[in-house]
Amino acid sequence: MEKEIISTSNAPGAIGPYSQAVKVGNILYTSGQLPIVPATGELIKYDIKRATTQCLENVKGILDEVGTSFDKVIKTMIFLRDMEDFDAVNEVYAKYFAVKQPARSCVQVSKLPKNAPIEIEVIALVE
Repeated sequence: MEKEIISTSNAPGAIGPYSQAVKVGNILYTSGQLPIVPATGELIKYDIKRATTQCLENVKGILDEVGTSFDKVIKTMIFLRDMEDFDAVNEVYAKYFAVKQPARSCVQVSKLPKNAPIEIEVIALVE
């Protein structure tokens, strides 16, 4: 099986030597999505709900690019700079994963690229 590099203008471009996502067979692996607005490059730092929404909208942009959706996500990984944001993140996250919730990890990290407050990556099925 070959890997297919996925790139879309509906999510921020990579800020290093990596791809926005890689598809292998019918599995999509996204890179971590920071709360960066693709159209402007703005990094959302101080409003965790807005930052979480932007991360998930960036994920959606990648999912849309390959013709899949949130209900096909099988695993999410959330990296938080402050675990005190956990409840607020869950509030936003629940709107995107109202049914067929994927498996999930959520960890606090000491620092994220660009000093972002959150980063989210997913693994999804593509049909």
